[in-house]
Amino acid sequence: MPSFQFKALQMDGTMAEGRIEAGGRQDAFRQIEGRGLRPISLKESGGSSPAPAQATEQKAGSLELPWKSRKVTPRMLENFTRLLSSLLAAGVPLSRALVILTKEASTPAAKDKWKEIHDLVIDGMSLADAMAKSPDTFPRVYVAMVQAGETGGFLDVVLNQIADFQAREKELRSKVMTAMLYPAVLLFLALGVLIYLLVFFIPRFQEIFTGFGATLPLLTQVIVGASELIRHYGLYVAAGVGLTIYFVRNWLVSEQGRRTWEKIILRLPVVGPLIARFAMSRFCRMLGTLLGAGVPLINGLNVARKSIGNQILVDAVANSIERVKQGDALGPSLSDCKDLFPGSVLEMVSVAEESGRLDQELVRIANVTEGDLDRQLKTAVAFAEPLMLFLIAAFIGTIFIGMVIPIFTMQDYIK
Repeated sequence: MPSFQFKALQMDGTMAEGRIEAGGRQDAFRQIEGRGLRPISLKESGGSSPAPAQATEQKAGSLELPWKSRKVTPRMLENFTRLLSSLLAAGVPLSRALVILTKEASTPAAKDKWKEIHDLVIDGMSLADAMAKSPDTFPRVYVAMVQAGETGGFLDVVLNQIADFQAREKELRSKVMTAMLYPAVLLFLALGVLIYLLVFFIPRFQEIFTGFGATLPLLTQVIVGASELIRHYGLYVAAGVGLTIYFVRNWLVSEQGRRTWEKIILRLPVVGPLIARFAMSRFCRMLGTLLGAGVPLINGLNVARKSIGNQILVDAVANSIERVKQGDALGPSLSDCKDLFPGSVLEMVSVAEESGRLDQELVRIANVTEGDLDRQLKTAVAFAEPLMLFLIAAFIGTIFIGMVIPIFTMQDYIK
């Protein structure tokens, strides 16, 4: 009778290991479950077999449609974050909470990912490090905030904050999509009309004026030139655009490309300040929460700076941390990051540091900043739709004017 070595979870969430003899793998599973254990892995002497959850998922996977997505969606991640926060707040051990979430996953993609995180945690890895191995699912800011929660011992609170942040981001994205829907439809129709004009109508229009020996205005010549480019080299233009998008996307994924792009974004007139204020809010909230939990200032700074998200700003804060290590106060040290911390915020941080209530003041600054940002974003979304309509009207109007101007001069050539 073969012998099997197993790892399983006990009812209290602790790990149990042992060896049993069974007639086969299924028999071994039944014996483990009969002991009140939840099997994690099962290895036969001289070989290994997949874990029960994996075996079940592989069997179910044969029924999946081949084109079904295997990606964890933002909605799945938000549900996972909020449920994990609730379970931890209720006193459920982390390993057991991950088992529950794996079991209740709604899709095979989520089940695979949650089980992967669970297995890494069971092997002794921290939750943040386990999530960092899946950057496509867990963004860097997400992992940094989880690391802060693990460091300070308030993981359930941080996860709840992440879930709230994801919900606000989802709501904002929904508002933007709703505001852009009507202009997007108009833009699509306008592009269709434009392509028809450039390919079919303008060439005939050009022949008429050529017959009269007329000289077209500069704007009309530009439109005619665009028409000839699309008609004769349209496929090459499309291929060039596709290759450009491909190479730019790969460049943005690289370290140098990402830093260059983040630097450009910070220099934009409206978007840059908004991104910097979002980053400052996350940094202040995370640092204030860490300090309130008793984490030393230097450790809190090293963890909180990772929650900023923008690597350019992260590097700037790293220089400030070096000043704090040398004995400088936090407020003057952060003054090096002028793009991140306004003068008023630095003054409030300095006063709070002197009065011994830095943690409370940082959280208050984060709350006030987030309230201001919400109002600014609502205003920006309200202006986005009319702005898009104006740009589309200006674009189509330019094409129309370029085609109509020569008509008014046609009578002179006829005479």
